Amino acid sequence: MNILIVSDTHGYDSNLKQVLSKIDQPDCVIHLGDSESTVENIHSVVNCPVYMVAGNCDYFTRLPLTRIEELDGCRIFMTHGHYYYVSVGIRDLAEEARTNGCSVAMFGHTHRPFLDESDPELTILNPGSLSFPRQEGRVPSYILMKTEDGKRPSFQICYLEKNLSKK
Repeated sequence: MNILIVSDTHGYDSNLKQVLSKIDQPDCVIHLGDSESTVENIHSVVNCPVYMVAGNCDYFTRLPLTRIEELDGCRIFMTHGHYYYVSVGIRDLAEEARTNGCSVAMFGHTHRPFLDESDPELTILNPGSLSFPRQEGRVPSYILMKTEDGKRPSFQICYLEKNLSKK
C-alpha cells in the first residue's frame, strides 16, 4: 500500500491538494489531527479511505483521540499527541503503542517532522505540518509510507513549497 500521512493542516486544504497532485494516488490517507476541517471536506479532496484523529484544535468533532488500524499486516497507533506530552518526548507515546501491540506510532502536534526507526520493534513518526511548519527552514512536510504484507514498512519524509491559500 502507498499511504500518505499528514497532520496539522489547520483548514488550509490547498497544500493537501498540492501534495496529491505531486504523488501517485495513495491507497489511503492518515491525518493526525488539527485538520480544523470535517471528514467530508477531506474526502472532497481525497479519493481513497481516510483515517483521522482529533487534535487539540479540532473543536466540536466526533473524531477519536486515538485510533489503531492494521494496514497490510502493520498495526498502527495514531494520535495527535497532545495527551502523550509529545512536545517534551515520545516515551509515553511509545509505551502506549507497545501496550497495544503496534509496530508503528504516529503523532502530530509539534509541527516538526520526525522519524525514529532505531527500534526494530517500533517506528515512531510525525509528518510535521502541511500548513505551519516549525522546523528549521519552515517548509511544509508530509510522510509517504509503503507497506507490503509480511515486510517492515518504509517511510520517506517529503517537503512542499509553501502555499497558504485556504482554497
